Amino acid sequence: MIRIRWTARLAALLLLAAAPLTACSLVGGGPSETTITVSAEPTPVVPAAEDYIIGPGDALNVFVYDSPQLSTEVPVRPDGRISTPLIQDIVAAGKTPAQLGKEMAERLRDFVKDPHVTIIVRSFVGPLDRQVRVIGEAAEPQAIPYRDRMTVLDVMIVTKGLTKYAAGNRALIVRRSHDKDGHAVQETIHLRLSDLMKDGDISQNMPVLPGDTLIIPQSWF
Repeated sequence: MIRIRWTARLAALLLLAAAPLTACSLVGGGPSETTITVSAEPTPVVPAAEDYIIGPGDALNVFVYDSPQLSTEVPVRPDGRISTPLIQDIVAAGKTPAQLGKEMAERLRDFVKDPHVTIIVRSFVGPLDRQVRVIGEAAEPQAIPYRDRMTVLDVMIVTKGLTKYAAGNRALIVRRSHDKDGHAVQETIHLRLSDLMKDGDISQNMPVLPGDTLIIPQSWF
């Protein structure tokens, strides 16, 4: 703890400057002075987001520095490959943009002196195991590229909410993972989507994970 004693006027100015600090408390002193107690806490460290993995359907901008004739924009084919000038059928799916750029630069060394390749993902779908699938009574059922810290509400915004026939409170999230021995396991999570969408029950706004499938059944009546 840090304890500092100031005159009342200087203390008031310090309070304005210290407003963003956390856990600040005031202890009343005499008529001409104030004691300010500041708790020094470390700034939380925000973990870096995982690198994006390229998948079939993504659109890539391949930029070769100082070689505009080799720079192009290409889609990732269903087989996960792309073709660019001087490079035919290179596998792009399953790699990060940095990994693909480095591999393409190596293959261009036979044609270009000291090539530098930058890959920019213009539109993305992502590999199948990095998507969240929504089926059933969503207004627009679809597969959605997973984004860091995505929640059920994010998914419902993309799919335009529930249909009038949806039994939202019987929705399920099917999640596939692996146990400690590496065996595939499946988990089923019950979800009250109608409570979330219509009543604002934020307790139902749970995180989703890559590979999740959200199933929204039809109402029985």
